[in-house]
Amino acid sequence: MFNNHVYGIDLGSNMIKIYSQNSNEILKEKNMIAIRNKDTVLAVGDEAYEIYEKNPTNVKVSSPMLNGMIANISHLEIMLQLLLDKTERSVGRHPVIYFAVPVDMTEIEKRAYYSIAQTGRLRKSKVLLVERPIADALALGIPIMRTKGSMIVNIGAATTEISVIADSRVIISKVIPVGGDRLTQDIQNTIRRKLNFSISERTAGRLKLSLANLEKDTKDARKIIGIDCVSGLPRERVITSAAVNEAIVPAVREIITEIRAFLERIPPQIHRVILSEGIYLTGGSTHLPYIDRIVSRQIGCPILLSHYYELCTVYGLKEIITHDALHHWAFIPKKQK
Repeated sequence: MFNNHVYGIDLGSNMIKIYSQNSNEILKEKNMIAIRNKDTVLAVGDEAYEIYEKNPTNVKVSSPMLNGMIANISHLEIMLQLLLDKTERSVGRHPVIYFAVPVDMTEIEKRAYYSIAQTGRLRKSKVLLVERPIADALALGIPIMRTKGSMIVNIGAATTEISVIADSRVIISKVIPVGGDRLTQDIQNTIRRKLNFSISERTAGRLKLSLANLEKDTKDARKIIGIDCVSGLPRERVITSAAVNEAIVPAVREIITEIRAFLERIPPQIHRVILSEGIYLTGGSTHLPYIDRIVSRQIGCPILLSHYYELCTVYGLKEIITHDALHHWAFIPKKQK
């Protein structure tokens, strides 16, 4: 099998991550596609994101993923093939593609992953699926076959996935619709409501990365350009870290409440192991400063923060691809068996 080109792909809502075994490199780009007049592809990935919120009316820039699931198969097919071109000159005659997927999926949702790799140069590919918590666990170094209870919280862009691994499998998992995108939207809404000042999603995202601080009361500030909601004219305003923190705290509290409620559903013997070992925290939104300390203080147990952040899942796929003993963690969609 490994004479073929082999890829590990994490289709995040915000970023797509692709591991190529041939080049031993990981490509990370925005999960976006820009299309003109419904049929002409102008750009994908980071190039499409550069057009976002600047596009003319005849150009639509969107993500083919929604809440961690495939929303537009045809757009994802195009985007995937063009991004694979960036990893190497050829995808090979019979590429093998490992997709990271949520645990609780319907058979229809599973077949969607098979469908997106069956057109163009990918039409002869073999598709295998890996549950995202398993990939995360492998990247985190969790001994899946021996653990008596390990809890992983992956805070992504659109969703947060909470999972527990025990008895060599994912015994329980839940996806909640709160993630980094919600924090960005809350920053936009708070600034509009309190200051009568409208800012773009891109600007709100930059404020989140530069000013958010969940533990320290800093006096940092940034000067940004937006639209005055009263006059309708562009103007400059200074936004403080206090305003950004006020905006994001409710969503962070919501995630912590869900983690606490999830823990209460776990059998007591596994619950005790998790509280002793600690909870593993990963995903792109864990870049927020001190989020591990806030969660630890509220839940009352150690938090083990992965410094892979949004690359954790794709590093887990890399582990499966490069180690023969781990291949049994991948399964084939029914339509392809």
